[in-house]
Amino acid sequence: MKIGENATGFIKAAAGSPRVHPGEPMKNAAEICSVIDQAEALKADVLVLPELVLSGYTAADLFLRAPLLEGVLTALECIKDHLKRPESEGLIVVLGAPIRADGRLFNCAVFLQNGRVLGIVPKSHLPNYQEFYEARWFSPASEAVSSTLELLGDTVPFGTDLIFESASGLAIAAEICEDLWVAQPPATAAAAAGANVIVNLSASNETAGKAKFRRELVRLQSARSMCAYVYASSGEGESTTDLVFSGHLLAAAGGRIAAESIWQTGMISANIDLERIELERIRFRSFAQGVEAKPCRRIHAAPTPSARSALWPAKVDPAPFIPKNAERRRERAREILRMQCAGLTERLRKTGIARVVIGVSGGLDSTLALLVAAAAMDELGRPRSDILGISMPGFGTSSGTRASAEALMRGLGIEFRTIDIRPACRQHFADIGHPEDRYDVVFENAQARERTQILMDVANAVGGLVLGTSDMSELALGWATFNGDHMSMYAVNAGVPKTLVQYLVRVFGEMHPELEEVLAGVLATEISPELLPPDAAGRIQSTEAALGPYALHDFFLYHVMKSGFARAKIETLAAIAFPEVDKALLSKTAATFFRRFYAQQFKRSSMPDGPKIGSVALSPRGDLRLPSDLGPIES
Repeated sequence: MKIGENATGFIKAAAGSPRVHPGEPMKNAAEICSVIDQAEALKADVLVLPELVLSGYTAADLFLRAPLLEGVLTALECIKDHLKRPESEGLIVVLGAPIRADGRLFNCAVFLQNGRVLGIVPKSHLPNYQEFYEARWFSPASEAVSSTLELLGDTVPFGTDLIFESASGLAIAAEICEDLWVAQPPATAAAAAGANVIVNLSASNETAGKAKFRRELVRLQSARSMCAYVYASSGEGESTTDLVFSGHLLAAAGGRIAAESIWQTGMISANIDLERIELERIRFRSFAQGVEAKPCRRIHAAPTPSARSALWPAKVDPAPFIPKNAERRRERAREILRMQCAGLTERLRKTGIARVVIGVSGGLDSTLALLVAAAAMDELGRPRSDILGISMPGFGTSSGTRASAEALMRGLGIEFRTIDIRPACRQHFADIGHPEDRYDVVFENAQARERTQILMDVANAVGGLVLGTSDMSELALGWATFNGDHMSMYAVNAGVPKTLVQYLVRVFGEMHPELEEVLAGVLATEISPELLPPDAAGRIQSTEAALGPYALHDFFLYHVMKSGFARAKIETLAAIAFPEVDKALLSKTAATFFRRFYAQQFKRSSMPDGPKIGSVALSPRGDLRLPSDLGPIES
C-alpha cells in the first residue's frame, strides 16, 4: 500500500531547540537556519521548533514594541530565503513567532516550505496563572476575525482550522504549549478530521517532576488521537530571571516515545510510519467518536523528501513483544504471570473443579503452563498436589526432556505419573494398517492425539481440568495437531508468543532460585515436538529447522496483527531488524508464515478458551475473525 506518493509509508519528523536570544530576531534566525541545515542533512520531512523561537518566549514587554515585531518579520524573510535553496526542497519548517492580525497580537505557529509561508496557526489557550502572563501581550485564537492575513507580500491562511497536507501522506496540525494541557486539546479535533502528525511548539519551563508529566501528556495524546506527536520546547538562551528552560524535545507515535532529548541544544528525529497510523485508525474507529467535528481547511504542501526516496528506519525492534527496559521487562513478566494465574484461578472457581491435569514434556510451553498452575494453586490456598502432571514419553522423547520434566514436577511438589504412549500407538498403527517405521504425519499426529486422549480421560477420572500448553506462535502457524495438542479445557498460553514464553521462563527462574537450574536446562533445549526418533546422525527433530526461527515468526505475527502491513513491507522491516539473518532464510520463513497463518485458521476457529495477554491475540471470538476455509494467502 502507498500513502500518497510515499512508497514505504514512512516520513522523518525532527524537533529542534536552538539557542534563543530574547528580543533579537535576526540572531534567532541565524540559529534557526543552523538547525534547518541539520534537518536537511537528515532529509527530514518536517522540522518543529519552539514557541516564539523567533523572538524568544521571555521577551516580555518587548512584545509590545514595534521594533521587535518588525524585526520578527525581517527575520522571517531571511528564513524564507534560506528555504529557497535546493537542499531545503520539500522540508516543512514550523516555528513560533508573534504575528499581528486584526489589530491584535497572536502567539503563532508559522508553517514554511520552499521559501513561502504555507499558513499560520494562532494559540488557542493562553496561560495566565502562576509564572505565566501571556494574556498581557497576546490574544487567544478565538478573538481572530480574519481567516487570512497579508504577510511579506503573500495572502496566507490563518486560523486553528488548518491541516497541512503533502503528497508524502503527511497531514499536519499544530497546537501551542498550553493547548496540550487543557481538557480537550485542539489537536484532538484535528486528528479526528484526518491529521496524522500533530506538532506542538512549546516554551514549557522546567520544575521538579514536570518533565515526566509532560512526557506522559505527549505520549498519551499520541495514543488517544492515534497519531504522531512532535514536541519542541525552548531551552538555552531564554531568560532565567525567574524560570529555567530545558529544551525538552519529544516525538511519540501510538502511545510510544520514539525519540527524546532534554537539557541539550540540538535536535531529535524519528521515523514515523503513516501507513500504520492509517491502518490503526481503520481498525480502531472509536478513536474519533464523541469528538466534535469541525470543518478544516486543507492546505496543500509540496512533496516532502520522503516522497522522493524510499525512506526506511535505520533500526527496527526485532522483539516487539518484549519490553526493552530491563526493569520494565521484569515488571511485565510478573504482570503476565499474574494474568495467566488469574484466568486459571477464576476458571477453577467458576467450574468448581478441584484438580488440574497437565502433560509435562520438559519443553518450554508445558513448563510455563505448569508454573502458572502452581501459582494458581498457591493463590487458591490449595496444595500443589492438586496438580497432576503426566509425562508421556513417545518415539522421539529424549532423556534430557524427560529428566527436566520429572525434576520440574518434583521441584514444584505436584503429583506426577509417567505413561509410555508407545504401546498404545503401536496398537493403533496395527489397527489402521500403518507401518510403524513410516515417519509421516500419521506417525506424528497419532502420538499427539494419544497424549490428548490420556489427559482428557485421566481428567475425567480424577475430576480435573486439562490445562492446554500451546502458545500463540504455534496457534499462528497451526503448529498443533488438530484435536490433539490443539485441544484442552483451558489454554493459559494462548496469548503468549514463543519469544515471550522463553523470557517468562527465564524470569521465573530468577524469581525462584530453587528451580533456576532445571529451568535453565529447559531454556537450553532445542525446541522440538519430539514426535520422530533421532536421525542417523543422532539429531533430534527441530521445530525451527522445519519452520524457521520463532524470532522471525513472532516479528511477522506482530506486524500482521498489529500493523496490517503487506508482506513486502514486513519482510523489509525484518531485514532491518535482523541484519544477521541470511536473506534467503528470511524470505523462506516469511513464505512459511504467510502460507500457514491463513490456511490454518480452521484450527483457531475451534480453539479452547484462554486469556488474552497482550495487544495481539488470535481468539476467533475476539481479535481475529477469519473464514475457516481460507486458502494460503501469501501477501
